[in-house]
Amino acid sequence: MKVPEGVLRNVIVALLAEGHILIEDYPGVGKTALARALARSIDAEYARIQCTADMLPGDVVGTNIYNQRENRFEFRPGPIFANVVLVDEINRASPKTQSGLLECMQERHVTVDVTTHELARPFMVIATQNPIEYEGTFPLPEAQLDRFMVLLSLGYPSANDEAEMLAEHAARDRVMDLEPVTEVSEVLGAQLAVANVHASDALRRYVVAVLERTRADGRTELGASPRAGLMLLKAAKALAALDSRDHALPDDVQALAEPVLTHRLLLAPDAVGVERADIVRDALERVPAL
Repeated sequence: MKVPEGVLRNVIVALLAEGHILIEDYPGVGKTALARALARSIDAEYARIQCTADMLPGDVVGTNIYNQRENRFEFRPGPIFANVVLVDEINRASPKTQSGLLECMQERHVTVDVTTHELARPFMVIATQNPIEYEGTFPLPEAQLDRFMVLLSLGYPSANDEAEMLAEHAARDRVMDLEPVTEVSEVLGAQLAVANVHASDALRRYVVAVLERTRADGRTELGASPRAGLMLLKAAKALAALDSRDHALPDDVQALAEPVLTHRLLLAPDAVGVERADIVRDALERVPAL
């Protein structure tokens, strides 16, 4: 399936900015294939976690197993120790399991029985949610949604793209045909380079002004947090690096504000018919670029 160019750009931005991705879309539109293709393209270890209500935190992070032969406990790592981890239908996992997963995303290590285990580098979680089926689910609270750098949606392909996909995938899994274009060590170097991209004081103040505008909007009960500003600035620096620039611009912030900020807003109870993306777009229109 052909991934929209803007979505693919945002996936690479999140990877370079060391962020995580939440994909909210219908079943069967290529979410799993996207995660597998990304891992294969950077020659990284891939793991998939299919969330269910009875899944425990140990199923994600791993657990200590008693080795009778050596008379000691040894740690068996869970799937979270891969480089690219697809967490399918994250809102079907219990709040306890969600908390354990999101702690890994934030801290980038796992503590089991007072022993800390570092996660792989690079490390990215791509979580998915079904936007139409909520029975038996545990929606992510705002504090946990805030851990995801970007919210993406793939959408349905065009008729021509879908017909082409049917022909290409009829005989084999096309993801397996992909060849790595880089390796994890180069990705780590690119992430370091992104961190060193210059962001001026004026640009930082512009980001803050956009955040403040979302908080002052009467249609929101909860505006964008300071963490949202950090995520937006990191993403803007990554986009600047993709454009071969050593400095970020307001254009970078404007291009990424919607996927970075939209899922962090909580609408006011009386904001009937309001889309969160509209609030972000209004903030960008009302705040002048410095």
